[in-house]
Amino acid sequence: MSSHISREDILRELELLPVWRPREPLLNVNALNQLLDVQAEVVPDVTTEILIADNTLQPIKPDGLPAEIALPVMDDADELLSRAEIIQNMDWTALQDCIKDCRACDLAATRTQTVFGVGDLKAEWMFVGGAPNEVEDKRGEPFVGPAGQLLDNMLSAMQLNRGNNVFIANVLKCRLPENCNPQVEEVKQCDPYLKQQVALIKPKVMVALGEFAAQSLLQSDAPIASLRGQVHRYNDVPVIVTFHPADLLRKPEDKSKAWDDLCLAKQTIQLKLRN
Repeated sequence: MSSHISREDILRELELLPVWRPREPLLNVNALNQLLDVQAEVVPDVTTEILIADNTLQPIKPDGLPAEIALPVMDDADELLSRAEIIQNMDWTALQDCIKDCRACDLAATRTQTVFGVGDLKAEWMFVGGAPNEVEDKRGEPFVGPAGQLLDNMLSAMQLNRGNNVFIANVLKCRLPENCNPQVEEVKQCDPYLKQQVALIKPKVMVALGEFAAQSLLQSDAPIASLRGQVHRYNDVPVIVTFHPADLLRKPEDKSKAWDDLCLAKQTIQLKLRN
C-alpha cells in the first residue's frame, strides 16, 4: 500500500511552513500611556513608538508626550548657542542680574561675588583684563589694589580716568582660585557676557591687558610679544594689546613698551573718530 506525501507535509517536516497567528491589536495612545506610567520607575528613559492613524510610527516619551511637542534635548553646542542668543538680547539691567547669579561653570563655587565691570556705559575706551584677583573678588570691582592704581596712572597720562569715557572689565567674571590657569569651558561660558557688554557700550577701541585677555579676545594662542604693535579686531572693534599692569609692576622696564601700545591705541581711536 503506497502512501502519498504532499508538498505541505514536506514543508511541515522541514519547518518551513509559515506560522499564522492572529494579529494583536495595536495599543491606543491612552492604553500605552497607562502602561508607561506603570513602567516608568523601571525604565524612565525609554522612548517607545506607536502606530498612529496614518500608519506612521510616532515616538512617545515616557511622560506620554509626543517627542515633537516635548522640550528638545540639546547637546552642549546647542545649549551654548541658545544661552548666547538669550544673552545677546539683554539690556544692562538683565545682563548685570544674569552675571550676578551665574552658575554656568565651576568658578561659581569658589567666588565671593562676580565682577561685572565698572565705568561709563557709553565709553569710547574699553580696557579688558583676564580675570579678577582675590581683592577684586571681595570688592566686586576690577583693577583695584596696586595694579589698579597703576592702570589709573596710565589712564591719567592719556588724559582719561576711570568712569569717564572709560569702561573696565575682565574676560572672566569670577576669580580663578589659586591663580590657576583658566579652563576652556570657563572662557566659553563667560564669552557671551563680554560680547554683550561690548555690543551695549559700542566702544571705539579696546585695549587688551595681558596675554590671557589678548588670547581670549583674539582667539589666538600667540604670545603677547607677537600680538603687540598691531591693530586687531574683536567684533569689528579695533583691539590693541599691551601688558597687564600687574606684569608691569613685576617688570617695570616694560612700561615704556606699554606706553607705545597706548599711543597706538590713541592714534587708532583718533583715526576712527575722524572717519
